[in-house]
Amino acid sequence: MTAPVIGVLALQGDVREHLAALRAAGAQARPVRRPEELAEVDGLVVPGGESTTMANLAVRFGMLEPLREAVRAGLPAYGSCAGMIMLADTVLDAPAGQPTIGGLDVTVRRNAFGRQVDSFEGSVTIAGVPGPPVHAVFIRAPWVEQVGPDVEVLGRVEGGPADGKIVAVRQGRLVATSFHPELTGDPRVHAYFVELVRAARAQQTGQVGAEVGAGGEENS
Repeated sequence: MTAPVIGVLALQGDVREHLAALRAAGAQARPVRRPEELAEVDGLVVPGGESTTMANLAVRFGMLEPLREAVRAGLPAYGSCAGMIMLADTVLDAPAGQPTIGGLDVTVRRNAFGRQVDSFEGSVTIAGVPGPPVHAVFIRAPWVEQVGPDVEVLGRVEGGPADGKIVAVRQGRLVATSFHPELTGDPRVHAYFVELVRAARAQQTGQVGAEVGAGGEENS
């Protein structure tokens, strides 16, 4: 089976690091800046960066609605840090009117861990990611305050004043983390997403094959 093609939204943020991490995890990775490029990928990473700037650029370059439509249509997507904010349905402490892609039935608090000087590193156990806890880098990170009934909590902060705060979630084909796995050299979180994309692609291919087969039977 050919490697899935996974795009990284390349409007702003740590695009290069995600491209490298995806390739290390076995995907074909490419930047995505235009709707026609979005249409060519099997999955999408929305990187860390500055969520307000990213949202404004998505509107300016005509990407926000295509992104929303792609997610609604079932495109697998993974958001890290600012990407988590972009995928959230509800964002607290955001500038008035800041748009998001949406799709994740979560309430996220922007800059929940504090300012840049409050950035920190820690260990987080992620459900579905084998091996020891993931070394997590938090940079002006959000956290998840509420999750909907269909959202699976994958990871929480362990210890310290933020003990128990939700920092990794999944809802169907959407995944988000508060932290930046692309900065650590550990490809396991990206590998988790790559396998999710593989499964989604196989499911879609199977459905298309079944429809074609059914059509062939009708015409026989």
